[in-house]
Amino acid sequence: MKNNLKIIAIVPARSGSKGVPGKNIRPLAGKPLLGWIIEAAKRSGFIDRVICSTDSAEYAEIAGQFGAETPFLRPAEYATDAATDIQVLTHAVNWLETHENYHPDIILRLQPTNPTFTTELIDEGIQKLLSTAGADSVRAIAKCHKHPYKMWKRSRTEGFIEPFFGPEITHYQEPFNLGRQQLPEVFLQVGVMEVLHYHTLIDMKSMAGTKVIPLIIENELNIIDIDTEMDFILAELVIQKLNLK
Repeated sequence: MKNNLKIIAIVPARSGSKGVPGKNIRPLAGKPLLGWIIEAAKRSGFIDRVICSTDSAEYAEIAGQFGAETPFLRPAEYATDAATDIQVLTHAVNWLETHENYHPDIILRLQPTNPTFTTELIDEGIQKLLSTAGADSVRAIAKCHKHPYKMWKRSRTEGFIEPFFGPEITHYQEPFNLGRQQLPEVFLQVGVMEVLHYHTLIDMKSMAGTKVIPLIIENELNIIDIDTEMDFILAELVIQKLNLK
């Protein structure tokens, strides 16, 4: 399955989580949270290097125990709540080019907060990018069960509400009264993985580009996103159900 392309996975794992302190290294079903996605990436038949971008020496040591490289510590300005994914990935790629003369062809961003995302899905995303001429990136999405055309917002007239998306956008007079089957199909970005060409990140300065291929995740158990204490409890149950090791 290997080819001549250089393919790296970058796992961003900063130490400053406020909702659940120490979230990325908190134990989940017997291993630190970030260990799950690192191991899934290491089993890929396409990925050459798995790199953990972190601002913490402790996190770097733990990531290394699961096979990730940690050649640098992320600068503080890229480890805040306001830091963007594109800044984190660009810093990592620029560091590798400057210090190792290493130029990746394809870059993956894999979230450590998605412990049930599988190697098979990672490889499927890479294959989609490799097999689609002209594509800039692949993005993981899932069907949206709560249709946005049924969303509301406060009206400018105090005490009232109005549709979040008006008829000029939906082209329906009252889409909030229509059945789900009558509305256009909508997908939600799940944020667990992006796969993109080097030129998309560096030349286009984008995480997506203009030609984005969908990786539609059918099984919701594969996209558990841990952000709260309740999510940890749910993830434990899902890991048991899926019999993940």
